[in-house]
Amino acid sequence: KGGLRGLHYQKEFPQGQLVRAVRGEVFDVAVDLRTGSRTYGKWFGVVISAENKKQFYIPEGFAHGYITLTDEAEISYLVSAFYTPGAESGIRYDDSEIGIEWPAKVELISDKDSKWPYLKQIHGKWHEY
Repeated sequence: KGGLRGLHYQKEFPQGQLVRAVRGEVFDVAVDLRTGSRTYGKWFGVVISAENKKQFYIPEGFAHGYITLTDEAEISYLVSAFYTPGAESGIRYDDSEIGIEWPAKVELISDKDSKWPYLKQIHGKWHEY
């Protein structure tokens, strides 16, 4: 509980992702990074769980992250493009400009995820859709 992943995206070879929880429960978030979009920098989140059977689609051009709400959780992804390690990037989960309201305290986060830049540091580095 409280494990956070994200917020990730691929600069080149962007991915659309369909996410579902196979076990447990997570709060799943998408952040619009399309600089020409009227919702640029806005986020949307939803609780997905094995019990509620909801799925969440994150389109290309969005960053994705989640926090676990149960002691154990297992997530399944369907993606529109292969994972490309050299294209991976991210933005800070606690960026005040975005203002995500995480419903649980962050208890565990990787060094990589805790050191992504803020949105204002990547502005203009995303291509238009």
